[in-house]
Amino acid sequence: MLIIFIRSIILYIIVLVVMRLMGKREIGQLQPFELAISIMIADLASIPMADVGIPITNGIIPILALLVMHLVISILNMKSIKIRQILCGKPSILINKGKIDSKKLKKERFTINELEERLRGNNIVNIADVEYAILETNGQITVIQKPEKRNTIPQDFGIKPEYEGITYDLVLDGKVLYDNLKILKKDYNWLKKQVSEFGIVPEEALIVTINEKGDIFCQKN
Repeated sequence: MLIIFIRSIILYIIVLVVMRLMGKREIGQLQPFELAISIMIADLASIPMADVGIPITNGIIPILALLVMHLVISILNMKSIKIRQILCGKPSILINKGKIDSKKLKKERFTINELEERLRGNNIVNIADVEYAILETNGQITVIQKPEKRNTIPQDFGIKPEYEGITYDLVLDGKVLYDNLKILKKDYNWLKKQVSEFGIVPEEALIVTINEKGDIFCQKN
C-alpha cells in the first residue's frame, strides 16, 4: 500500500511538471495534438500507478518522450504555416455576413441546434444579431455581432476614459509581494506608509493592490 502511495505521488509530480512545461492553455483551448498528448499522458501515468508489478520507469520514460514530442511539434507549429494548418486546421466561418453557411456546417458536422447552443454560450440569444460566427481551430466559437447590436463603448459617445493600466498585487493574505514592489521601484517603508492610511500594517491586510494611476485598494484580513 505504501509503495502504491509513493509511486502515485512521484507520477503525479512528474505529470504536473510536464503539463506546466506544455504551457498555460485551458483544456477548452487545446489544439488537437495537445489534447491527444494530454490524454496519452494520463493513460501512461495511470498504468504504473495502479500496478506495482510494472516498473515506474515504464510510465515516466514515455511521458517524457511525449513532452519532447510536444515541444518539437510546438516549435514546428510556430515556424511553419503549412504544418500549423495540417496539425491545427483552419478556422471555419459558419455565419458569414449574417447568413448561415450550411456547407460549412455539414463539413464541420455542426447542427443548427449546436450552433445556437454555442451562440447562447456567447450571450447571443437571437441568431439574427450575428454578423460572423467563426469556428476556431480549438473548437471555440468567436462571434461578431452586427454593428447595431453590439454593446456601446465610450468611443461611441466621444469619451476617452482615463488610463488605468495594469493592477499590481502588493499584499496577499498578509504576505508582502516584494517582487511587485521592486517592479514599481518602491520599498516596504513606502508600502507601510500607504497601508497605514487604512489603519493597519501590511501584514494585517487580506489584499493590497495598486494601479498605474496610483489608486490603492486595501482590505483588512
